[in-house]
Amino acid sequence: MTSASAFKRLLATTLFGVALAGCGSASRPTPPAVSPVNQAGGFVSIPVPPPLPRTARPAPASLVNAISELQSGFQGKAGIAVRAVDDGWTVEAGGRQLLPQQSVSKLWVALTVMDLRDQGKIRLDEPIVVRPQDLTLFHQPIAMLVKGDGYRTTVGDLLTRALTHSDNTANDRLLTRVGGSAAVRSMIARKQLGAIRFGPGERLLQSGTAGLVWQPSYAVNGGFLTARNQLSPAVRAAALDAYVRNPPDGAAPIAIADAIARLAKGDLLSETSTKILLDTMGRSVTGRARLRAALPGGWEIAHKTGTGQDLGRRNAGFNDVGLLTAPDGRRYAIAVMIGDTIRPMPERQKLIQNAAAAVANYAGTTRPLN
Repeated sequence: MTSASAFKRLLATTLFGVALAGCGSASRPTPPAVSPVNQAGGFVSIPVPPPLPRTARPAPASLVNAISELQSGFQGKAGIAVRAVDDGWTVEAGGRQLLPQQSVSKLWVALTVMDLRDQGKIRLDEPIVVRPQDLTLFHQPIAMLVKGDGYRTTVGDLLTRALTHSDNTANDRLLTRVGGSAAVRSMIARKQLGAIRFGPGERLLQSGTAGLVWQPSYAVNGGFLTARNQLSPAVRAAALDAYVRNPPDGAAPIAIADAIARLAKGDLLSETSTKILLDTMGRSVTGRARLRAALPGGWEIAHKTGTGQDLGRRNAGFNDVGLLTAPDGRRYAIAVMIGDTIRPMPERQKLIQNAAAAVANYAGTTRPLN
């Protein structure tokens, strides 16, 4: 055999081996055990491609129709989004508009706390003091414990109070501890949570929504309500209009549902932090007439509610978002948000309940998880 013929056979064998290496399953190529050396003699980093995404099943037509009818039939600005955690499909109606979150935004403060825990920068048993100057407004049960030089507790206790009782002071004290609104916004951007805004904290947000500028005296003895009641209806209406038109705490329901789905899958936090956060959300005592009220026996829920201010018959923000787990183990992230309406509270509650019922009805017709 000539040297030229030997070379051709060697080349053909090599190319055949390369071709075989490129056939077969759709899995990503395995990265080399040792990075190759560059011309300067140092090791170069070869990024490992992410795994191929699981193909999502198509959204169920029955649920698409049900959610669309609920959203379009409600008199007011509303959005609904459902994301199947395990099957990957998404159903939404009005779910891409920015709607006021109100206390739903406490979820992002909690997520920031747990993210810092994963980084070793905060501990849930870390001592923390809530002082009189930390008091906010509206719902703040912890205020009864803040006396003298303050109430001494832990980060974990404040997290529980903020998520389970929607305590505004507990939430804002945590917000201060994690580095303020900028730190939460940074977490939202870093985790790529999408169309989710984070406002300036409860005091400034609620004052601005009412047409006031925050004063420390508003935090005690009903000071905020007294000052708000002294405003003219025109001033309050103008402030409320500005808020619902461009809410500084606005978020798209579809972005919230996706974030909750990613949380459930373990994409946002460590396994331990994920479990702690979802378990805490599962102990919430707020919103008994919202998502929870429509779930059949055997279902589990981990959720966060949000309720905005009223002006006459108008309400600016009435929400419930969370993770619904069916008896067969399938999980559904859901966000139902009402941004501006004159419909009475029972009708707002009914919209949220009906959205949860639609998911439960769909899940009752699906096969169990494999």
